[in-house]
Amino acid sequence: MWELIDVIIRLLLSPPVFAPLIYPGLVTVLIILVSLIWLGRKIAAKVQLRYGPYYIAKRLGGAPQLIADAIRFMFQEVIVPRTADKIPYLLAPALAMTLGLVPVVFIPVAPGFAGIVTSYSLPLALALSSLLPITVILMAWSANNKFTIQGGVREAFMVIAYEIPLFVAALSMGLAYGTLSLEEIVEKQVLVPGAVLNPLAAFVFYVSMLMSAGKLPFDIVEGEQEIVAGPFTEYSGILYGLVMGASYAQLYVLSMIFTEVFLAGWHPFIGSLGALYLPLGGLALFVKAYLVLAFSVFLRSVYGRYRLDYALRIGWERLFPLSVLALFLSLGLRVVGVV
Repeated sequence: MWELIDVIIRLLLSPPVFAPLIYPGLVTVLIILVSLIWLGRKIAAKVQLRYGPYYIAKRLGGAPQLIADAIRFMFQEVIVPRTADKIPYLLAPALAMTLGLVPVVFIPVAPGFAGIVTSYSLPLALALSSLLPITVILMAWSANNKFTIQGGVREAFMVIAYEIPLFVAALSMGLAYGTLSLEEIVEKQVLVPGAVLNPLAAFVFYVSMLMSAGKLPFDIVEGEQEIVAGPFTEYSGILYGLVMGASYAQLYVLSMIFTEVFLAGWHPFIGSLGALYLPLGGLALFVKAYLVLAFSVFLRSVYGRYRLDYALRIGWERLFPLSVLALFLSLGLRVVGVV
């Protein structure tokens, strides 16, 4: 009996299982999802001088409201429109959540500790994350509603505006450090974080990250004032919970990548300090990524939503040229031997 328990524990603690299931995987994503929704409400309430979640368990800051929301999503009736293409309509939310989570298998939380260890973890994680918009367009088309289709078209426009700057900014850091491995990129930031080395790339990546995850001021795809909830208009119950959770999962994944590429990842707790500090290194990575997420949630309280044409102009006329400049900056740093 004890031997079986020991085998199960060892299996759970092995990187290929622990990483996708616990950290930085499914369990962590669920914690992030619940806490960020609560944090976003509280920040908005403070900034805009109004009440957030408050009256349910006042001493806990209204946190149990999230449990009530989760129960409502779980037991609310799932309504499928008669005119919807039912199979893709029902499968798309689960596929979106899956694609939002899958990139975590390539994100290391300590040296050698990742679901899949590869020297191309940066482009692989970004490539998998970039598949999520396909499911959004699938939701829009399968729902067969004029508002959902408009939201799907907006998503298609947004993808071509932010994906190229996002990838160029990330690859510019790969050029600067001479590697596309997230682990090696982190290890090269012992003294100087990537955001200090190439602030242009950090800025472009962060703004493109917000556009990718559809967070304010770039939640244009689901603009309630114009198109109800865009591609997600017809969804209800647990399906609606999945489509909303997928965007938070994507934001979390991109925040982890941002932290490892530009904020030195798990440093200063791993490296020359030894393996004793592995838990502290993982905690440092989590705290940095959570602060990035918290700042992203804060922006919804102080910015209004951009118009679609303005957002596209930002992507093509501002972010893309800046990403090219970041690429040349990294090339210059590489040539002069700074990194």
